[in-house]
Amino acid sequence: PFTNDFPRADIHELLSPDLLHQLIKGTFKDHLVTWVEEYLNHTHGKQKANEILADIDRRIAAAPPFPGLRRFPQGRGFKQWTGDDSKALMKVFLPAIAGHVPAKMVKALQAFLDFCYIARKNIHDETSLHNLKNALDRFHNFRTIFQECGVRPQGFSLPRQHAMVHYFSMIRLFGAPNGLCSSITESKHIKAVKEPWRRSNHFEAIMQMMVTNQRLDKLSAMRVDFVKRGMLEGSTGMSIHVLNAISKLIDTTAVSAAPETINNAEDEDDDSSPVDGPAVLGHVRLARRRANGYPRNLTALGHHLNLPELEALTRHFLYDVLHKDALQRAAAVPLELCPQIEGSIFVYHSAVAVYHAPSDPSGLGGMHKERIRATPRWRGGYPRYDCVFMLNDPSLPGFRGLYAARVKLLFSFKNEGVIYPCTLVEWFSPLGEAPDDETGMWIVEPTLDIHQKQVKSVVHLDSIVRSAHLIGVAGKDYLPHHFHHSDVFNAFVAFYVNKYADHHAFEIAF
Repeated sequence: PFTNDFPRADIHELLSPDLLHQLIKGTFKDHLVTWVEEYLNHTHGKQKANEILADIDRRIAAAPPFPGLRRFPQGRGFKQWTGDDSKALMKVFLPAIAGHVPAKMVKALQAFLDFCYIARKNIHDETSLHNLKNALDRFHNFRTIFQECGVRPQGFSLPRQHAMVHYFSMIRLFGAPNGLCSSITESKHIKAVKEPWRRSNHFEAIMQMMVTNQRLDKLSAMRVDFVKRGMLEGSTGMSIHVLNAISKLIDTTAVSAAPETINNAEDEDDDSSPVDGPAVLGHVRLARRRANGYPRNLTALGHHLNLPELEALTRHFLYDVLHKDALQRAAAVPLELCPQIEGSIFVYHSAVAVYHAPSDPSGLGGMHKERIRATPRWRGGYPRYDCVFMLNDPSLPGFRGLYAARVKLLFSFKNEGVIYPCTLVEWFSPLGEAPDDETGMWIVEPTLDIHQKQVKSVVHLDSIVRSAHLIGVAGKDYLPHHFHHSDVFNAFVAFYVNKYADHHAFEIAF
């Protein structure tokens, strides 16, 4: 180019990384998804390819619900793609194509997704940059499958894929691309326009929106001043108390809106959202609203839910809590020696997990919340019982230090003045000692007892780390027509632990 000899005019240094257009909408949607379809048509012919693509769509639609995950009831079948569509499809596309395309093609997608999720990290260090380069090398190695099978006979001279080569140096120059992506303008549009609009009364709203933004700016400046003066130093409880006071002040000073337009932080339909406040250790708590229509007696509740083992499991749980130093665990103790639970039992249909996830949409301190559900009827009338990560051994890296479980019941009871928030879970065990070689995801199967029934237990709510997303391993099998995602855990015998569900899952479930 004519700028070749210009000082400080290297085009590769002038253009910062753009995750949205170079990676998400570019390489993933315009290239890889399209190439997979072209491969199927080229290899199997149009009729067979359409059958396979229809099954891929059914697999995508069969992905269980997950906080913040957009559903694709018709698979990939929508006419106009948005950036959010592409980002959502990235989370479930890999398990959907596994078994229908060559292993090398799946590995190419896996390497690309690894590159995207590493690049999206909020903070980079030498380790993350090394992993980024490793993912890029693997992607370049495995993407040759598209050339070998005739989809890209002309090679890969594609500017948006070539841009990936410069991410390593660009991150060193400009910092994490998370703050440079062109999608940031959309997020600012939400904060500056959409949310103030919702707070307005929708009549001549511009002035109301300007007043709202002005007051929010003043409150943000006030918080900076508080930090500078050391007013937010001290215990976590004191900091949260001050921040809650500020949050209430925001709600009362912002222009009034119609009640139905305000996003309530405790809204039962709010599956996932940022949380403002300082970075603290994650925690899980039961929803504020108790579920109605359940017996308050433990034995009666077990019969009502068709869980006859509930009473024994809960009494064993309480024994373990009260005898932490005992040599014998409750499972080996006769039930008659376990404490009785006489108080009322309260059932909940959801719990809220709050944790530090700065690479995902989060508040000022990098905190994020999601709702974990265990309800017999969710929206369309089908049951929803979410999966979770449970703490195993914090000294082990990634998923090796975690368990996967499915929440079947959320409840609390009081014993000797102490309230115990609990959950009844079904356990899963990993298949093998390492993630699946093709997809890079761990595969788990239900943990069965000697009677071939899935093992259940009652555990304290504090054992939960956050939600987990399990997707059925279909392999080469085709899903039936009209298969519903609520049947996944009855239909499949093995499940991918989807580390691509969000960036925090990618960081803990490797």
